[in-house]
Amino acid sequence: MAKLNADPPAQVPQHIAIIMDGNGRWARARGLPRLAGHRAGTENLRRIIEACVELGIKYLTIYAFSTENWGRSEDEVRGLMGIFDEVFNRELAELHRQGARLRHIGRLEGVRKSLREKVLKGIELTKNNSRLVLSVAFNYGGRDEIVQAIRAILEDDVRPEEVSEELVSRYLYTADIPDPDLVIRTSGEQRISNFLIWQAAYAEWVFPDTLWPDFGREQLEAAIEEFGRRERRYGLVLEH
Repeated sequence: MAKLNADPPAQVPQHIAIIMDGNGRWARARGLPRLAGHRAGTENLRRIIEACVELGIKYLTIYAFSTENWGRSEDEVRGLMGIFDEVFNRELAELHRQGARLRHIGRLEGVRKSLREKVLKGIELTKNNSRLVLSVAFNYGGRDEIVQAIRAILEDDVRPEEVSEELVSRYLYTADIPDPDLVIRTSGEQRISNFLIWQAAYAEWVFPDTLWPDFGREQLEAAIEEFGRRERRYGLVLEH
């Protein structure tokens, strides 16, 4: 495991969420197929998880596969599912050893049985870990999450006057974890892409130009340092 830098960021957010963007462009720049970029992206994730553990970040949420990604070519979707299978086979024991607790946000319906069982096994294996909570947004969409929450609220016969922001939050996939403080989207693209659209309402956003497979600890610390320079107002005017 890599050693801590001599001067880690002074202010570390409690919860970081990452849109891992740029795998396809990384592969294309090297004359490789898109799946090679996705594979490189999953290998990079290990380094970022290790860095988060060492820096004392308590919650990490990653956007692995959106509800819209099913619209990609059949070959790419099949290849991605194969890569996810491999990642669980290879990385679950190491995640557990590092004290990470695995969570899934999104829907497992429609996911092939073998992968669904691996996700549930990983959640069960790591449920008592507390060093880092790793939430994997897989088959996830922010709008779909809110629709599912509304349906559940209606099924529970909640009266209109009882509906509040706090109540809606309790029906979301992220009900038991704090909202993200910092959202990072790699590759320089500046879009939300249907990711945590409720939870990230007051998060700080950083858009580094680095493609995800090249996004390492140095870039992570730079994003955290940028977060530390922001003044979080939550819609208020702060007095100085």
